[in-house]
Amino acid sequence: MLEDHSRFWSFSLTVYSNPDVRKECLELQDRHNIDVNLLLFCAFAGAVHGAVLPETSLREAADLVGGWHNDVVTNLREARRALKPFTTGSLSAASVAAALRNSVKAMELEAERLEQRMLEAWSQSRLGTWPRMQGTEAAAANICALFALGAGSAAAPELPRHLVVAAIAAAR
Repeated sequence: MLEDHSRFWSFSLTVYSNPDVRKECLELQDRHNIDVNLLLFCAFAGAVHGAVLPETSLREAADLVGGWHNDVVTNLREARRALKPFTTGSLSAASVAAALRNSVKAMELEAERLEQRMLEAWSQSRLGTWPRMQGTEAAAANICALFALGAGSAAAPELPRHLVVAAIAAAR
């Protein structure tokens, strides 16, 4: 396990502990294929630092973690979800499957933390170069920019208001 000295990770744990935020994030992940770590990073940069991510920087961030997210985080999530039906019922292996699922869940969480570490380390030298705005507006602008980055022909999702509010509260 990585040591937990990450301001971004602490922020994410605080914000994501809100059930309304968790619901918004999971809906964006499942319906719109949004990387929740990038979403939280957008909120963090805006709420904590008042930083507005330029499109080029947001693309760089997405490219930086894209392979890791798609090849590792997403596959661990799919494995965890695939194991769920085997953890209940009268199967003699249900308790073993539940233990395996818990192990995969722990690995998934650790993979998420590593993705966040990658984003935080990448942003350290760039943070001072990004434009500034009031935290609420910066977080909202960053999230909207993330949505626009992934938008194809589909309409952009609605701004996750609970996330923005929780991010501002966590930044204080």
